[in-house]
Parts: sequence; structure tokens; C-alpha cells
Amino acid sequence: MSTLFQLHPRLQQDCIRIGRFELCQLLMMDDSQYPWFILVPEKNEIKEIYQLSNSERFTLSEESNYLAENLAALFKADKINIAAIGNLIPQLHIHHIVRYHADKAWPAPVWGKYTAIPYTAEQMTNTVSQVKKQLINLNYE
Repeated sequence: MSTLFQLHPRLQQDCIRIGRFELCQLLMMDDSQYPWFILVPEKNEIKEIYQLSNSERFTLSEESNYLAENLAALFKADKINIAAIGNLIPQLHIHHIVRYHADKAWPAPVWGKYTAIPYTAEQMTNTVSQVKKQLINLNYE
């Protein structure tokens, strides 16, 4: 019998849940400085991509590519940074960060560069609404 999926407490604290794809939950980092989204495969005890089955790896790749392509179009990105680091949060999660040549951290990575600036309620509502409208393959619960 499988255990219900548990999202890491730090991801719960730092992110807004937007919806889910076939394999992954889609979260938005609560930092208004960058459009920053995170895919989390709903698999307990997984820390690395290689721990997923072949079919799950394929699904993760498809979901990541779909998300990146749509974020680039929606936000008119100069670059999409995609990374699965996991040094602080061991649960497998893949960051998708929209970057611009004019953003305050460019060209450096965003991690630890500046303190997060949370979205206002209006910014959060607008951003989540835009993303949901763009991502037609996303499920909402």
C-alpha cells in the first residue's frame, strides 16, 4: 500500500500550489523578483531524477519542457533556468526560473543572491491566473 504524497515543509512554506500535471505538482515560489516555478514529482522518498522509473523520467521531461516552453512564451523570457539542486530540500524538485538580461541577479544564479520579496495578493492572483490560462494541460484540485 502506497503512502500519500507529502510535500516537503520548506516547499509548503515558500511556495504557492498552482495545480498538477500527470506526475508533478506545480508550485510558484513566493518571490516576486522572478517568475519562478517548481515541479515536484509526487513520489515519496525520491531525491534524484535517476530514482524515477524510465516512464516517470520521460513524463518529468515532457512536463518540464511543456512548462519551460509556456513560461518562455507567457513571460517573454530571455532565458529559462532549469535546475534540480536539492542541497537544502532533499525532496526531488525542479526549478524553472524566468530570467531577463535586466533582472537584478543577471547573469548570476538567483539562489541566495537577494532576499525574497513576496507577491502582493493582487500580484499573486494575477500571476497565477495568467499561468493557469497558459497551461491548458494543468489540473486544478
